[in-house]
Amino acid sequence: MENYILEMKNITKLFPGVKALSDVNLKIKPNHIHALVGENGAGKSTLMNILSGVYPYGTYDGDIIVNGEVCKFKDIRESETKGIAIIHQELALIPTLSIFENIFMCNEQTDNGVTVDWNKTKSKALAICKKVGLNVNIETKVMDIGMGKQQLVEICKALSKDVKLLILDEPTAALNDMESDHLLNLILDLKEHGITSILVSHKLQEVIKVADEITVIRDGATIETLIKGEDSITEGRIIKGMVGREITDRFPKRQHQTGDIRFEVKNWNVYDPVDESRQVIKDLNMNVKKGEVVGLAGLMGAGRTELAMSVFGKAYGKKISGNLEKDGQKIELHNVSDAIKNRIAYSTEDRKTAGVIFSFDIKKNVTIAALSKISKSQVIDENREIQVAEDYRKKLRIKSSSILQNAGNLSGGNQQKVVFSKCIFADPDVLFLDEPTRGIDVGAKYEIYSIINELAEEGKSIVMISSELPEILGMCDRIYVMNEGRIVGELANHEASQEKIMQCIMQSNKEVSK
Repeated sequence: MENYILEMKNITKLFPGVKALSDVNLKIKPNHIHALVGENGAGKSTLMNILSGVYPYGTYDGDIIVNGEVCKFKDIRESETKGIAIIHQELALIPTLSIFENIFMCNEQTDNGVTVDWNKTKSKALAICKKVGLNVNIETKVMDIGMGKQQLVEICKALSKDVKLLILDEPTAALNDMESDHLLNLILDLKEHGITSILVSHKLQEVIKVADEITVIRDGATIETLIKGEDSITEGRIIKGMVGREITDRFPKRQHQTGDIRFEVKNWNVYDPVDESRQVIKDLNMNVKKGEVVGLAGLMGAGRTELAMSVFGKAYGKKISGNLEKDGQKIELHNVSDAIKNRIAYSTEDRKTAGVIFSFDIKKNVTIAALSKISKSQVIDENREIQVAEDYRKKLRIKSSSILQNAGNLSGGNQQKVVFSKCIFADPDVLFLDEPTRGIDVGAKYEIYSIINELAEEGKSIVMISSELPEILGMCDRIYVMNEGRIVGELANHEASQEKIMQCIMQSNKEVSK
């Protein structure tokens, strides 16, 4: 008889107006890495929230069996007593606290059951950090370390609680390639030390690399489980299970017909808003033509987001200097309102704090940036607003009970679609897209790529920021390579490759170090 560390049997979960899960079954072998894949809204995160006690027993139907014992978790603490820990896509860290304080938050190390033993806390935190390769002073505040290191802090938190089954929800979504590789290797190392992992991810190449089994979920139901060594596991096979059809071309074709320069950034300089002595963007020049998709490639920290936000009405930075030109005319963008009036839009990478208003419904989120388009004499035409929201809901396949559903209750990928809808509805001439497909499944990516192509064919000018080089290469007519706040390379699509982009970055690093 097969031995399982976890079985989830006939799990069904209802939300108002939506059946999120329908008789889902999942079996996890000990000391294995089990991947869970599916489209946005397929039910992956819901299933993991049930397992970890976020959705307590009684709010769902079905059984959770851990090491042969039926469990009825009332909260997260009860699941943690069984060695289960979850790391959500949106990290649960307190930025103003130190690394060691975050590691033992709600798991304080005491000397008498009351008083925190700080020496003991620091000693244990140091040992755990060393185990996962987090080589940073443990007294450093979390806000002062990068996203990759913050992921490691979350894993340290789990290890501090003697985790046996670790759930990672989109752990590499916000990481660069180097950070992703380090994290994946760590998961493989944890497996060798007896820790079982459930990996929820849209990055199929990573799933194939590390997973022993892959379970596909579609529309709240289990489709199949693929086993390494027994099944032929390819991205195409997984995608077909996820979306119910084959996708032969990951990037839709487009007629590359560009016109005159639409938007130009000249001699652009930006300083950090907190540390005004640190220059973030340095004498940068770039342009984008009508009907053109221009890519901004570079490693995390290269300054791509800072560039886009500083251009977008000085939403970021201090001591900003340089010139902006639109259709050959100099323009002044003192604030975000100026940018929108000049038909320039920015789709943020940070949907949690700057993209979506969680307390607003989908309808309000889609239309909020361009209320004048649905208003008459400053009165909103509610019928027009409903029509617009419904159109975008269908066009981008936003999975929801209705346009009246709060955006905060959507999956991360569907929230990203709402952000994208809001920017498109503003009808910009120039659109900065910052990580537009982060956390989005392959089928939804294709839909967004198709809309980007449609916008370009209409003559819109698009600047795409992406950490996924295949995406940049597959979508962009021209690519600027950024490193340390500078443009260090410019490549036409026909000459660009991942190797050439990295060569530009490495060459600039050599020149700086001389």
